[in-house]
Amino acid sequence: MDKATFGFDPYHILLTGCGLAIIAAYWLPRYFRGREPAASGLLILGGLAVFGLLPGVPDALNPIDRPRVWELASEFAVIIALFGTGLRIDKIRGHNLWNTTIRMLTIAMPLCILSVVVLGLGIGLSLAGSVLLAAVLAPTDPVLAADVQVGPPLEGGEHPVRFALTTEAGLNDGLAFPFVYLAIFIVAATGGVGEWIGEWLGFYVVYKIAVGVIAGCAAGWVLGRVLFTLPGDNPLANAGTGVIALAGVLVTYGLTELIEGYGFIAAFFMGLVLRRKEAEHEYHGRLHSFSSALEHSVTAVLLVLLGGAIPALLGYLDWQHALLGVALIFIIRPISGMLALWGDPMSLRQRGVVAFYGVRGIGSIYYLAYAGGQLNLVDEGALWATVTFTILLSTIVHGFSAGSVVWAATHEGERPSEPT
Repeated sequence: MDKATFGFDPYHILLTGCGLAIIAAYWLPRYFRGREPAASGLLILGGLAVFGLLPGVPDALNPIDRPRVWELASEFAVIIALFGTGLRIDKIRGHNLWNTTIRMLTIAMPLCILSVVVLGLGIGLSLAGSVLLAAVLAPTDPVLAADVQVGPPLEGGEHPVRFALTTEAGLNDGLAFPFVYLAIFIVAATGGVGEWIGEWLGFYVVYKIAVGVIAGCAAGWVLGRVLFTLPGDNPLANAGTGVIALAGVLVTYGLTELIEGYGFIAAFFMGLVLRRKEAEHEYHGRLHSFSSALEHSVTAVLLVLLGGAIPALLGYLDWQHALLGVALIFIIRPISGMLALWGDPMSLRQRGVVAFYGVRGIGSIYYLAYAGGQLNLVDEGALWATVTFTILLSTIVHGFSAGSVVWAATHEGERPSEPT
């Protein structure tokens, strides 16, 4: 019998490195005083270090070569995050409560899309590539924006700034999808715009959005009955675990997609409607804790892997594409947001926070991976490099500043000092 040889399995090295990067990303910020920075930017940088410095690690998962893997993983993370976003909103009725959200979705988001299209054309991207990049970067991220959103269910005290950022992130992921399909139509179309614009507006805008809303509301109502009402003497909510949330989201998303609706919209509305059932029941807290833990676990691994993919994408990033990402974070989104919120009753500082904190993240990964699986993208390398750079910039700029800035905006006029 041959003597056993001692060796290091690259897979086990990868697991070790990923684990250390995730621990460091959540542990090191505890040394910061006051409001600690979000871990998302550190997770990406940790992934860059693991794949770049740790010997024996397997090759990084390049999204250009393996878009399907990135599509499925990011899709799962966004679905869970959207459900949790809807679930954590305690209050949905109130005078002008949704006014800021509507302004951001109907004014700021289209302005951002149009601006990125123009800049994309200006740096040499095709029309389809520019529209796709604009659609991919349009949604703010429900996964990485925990520091700017409302708290868990039953916490109460939802400030208008946090409510606006939470509901915007919950809705614009699904609302960006029509523009992804617009880019696909532009690539695939053989005739003039008049031959397909009606189908795009009627089916991909009106029908799929409406089905997503209706399906999500219906699923939330049905799951609420299952959890809190049936059977009457022993409902699941009395002892059920949060895994029911995962099962409900999977059913809702899958069925909505089967009937050609937008599953992202359905996932958010499912959480929103389910939250109205037995609104004061402690089970909502358990559901949210489970979905939040699942969401953060999947996201942490994804961000580490994204950091590992950065070296393979850097060759596609030139100063023009990088400048587009910088412009989106520091110019396009803030100006579009401030224009959208002109006349809003919030203070100038609060409007500025809503306008600036449009975190980009996992949703953008999903949309670009989805498009890459549907089309042979001419500018795919440049698109991935631009999106990855923008996500990294957003997670660092927004993540490291959101805690203290949003806290100050939501406690404007109060005398107590910021908690440490």
